[in-house]
Amino acid sequence: MNSRVIFSLVFVGLGLIIAATPSNTTKAYKLTAEELLEEAYSRNQYISPDEVADLLINKDPAFLLIDVRDQDEYEKYSLPNSINIPLTNLLAEEWEAYLDQDIRLNVFYSNGSLKANEAWMITRQLGYENNYVLEGGLNYWAETIMNPEKPSSTSPNEEFAKYDFRKGASMALGGGALVGSAGGNKPSAKPKIASRPKKKRAAGGC
Repeated sequence: MNSRVIFSLVFVGLGLIIAATPSNTTKAYKLTAEELLEEAYSRNQYISPDEVADLLINKDPAFLLIDVRDQDEYEKYSLPNSINIPLTNLLAEEWEAYLDQDIRLNVFYSNGSLKANEAWMITRQLGYENNYVLEGGLNYWAETIMNPEKPSSTSPNEEFAKYDFRKGASMALGGGALVGSAGGNKPSAKPKIASRPKKKRAAGGC
């Protein structure tokens, strides 16, 4: 697939996300559509399930999972230590301190990637940083961490190492770490969390 086709698919996807994004009548956007498209095309907003699993296992204090699904979905199952900020409430003033900050790495997630990407898009347009998206959402998490596929006997050692890590992560996180939530899992408004270096953004590419 050539770069022009990939760019077109990203543009169409971006348009769908914009159409589904809650209206913003209270805060001025700081990024233009062109700047946002360039960032979306780079795909640097994504964090892989392997990276998230590693952060969870190591109990990284400078990392927060944010479930942007509806509350009923969140209460049925969620990733451990996550909080629930439904996409429709993302612009509420009570969440600004969580989203507009530079001491923590936030990772949005939903069932797939659409709602989480909407959340990332809104926060980037507002100029917020350190907000990212779980690649593939819970569906891909279940596929890669909960039920990793064993490599073939001819696969390179790197694939076996990745498989071993995922199997170990699945066991450490309770079989994929989809857990029931009681709700109200909200951290303090000004969490005392150690600074974390910002994730470097590669120039261009996908």
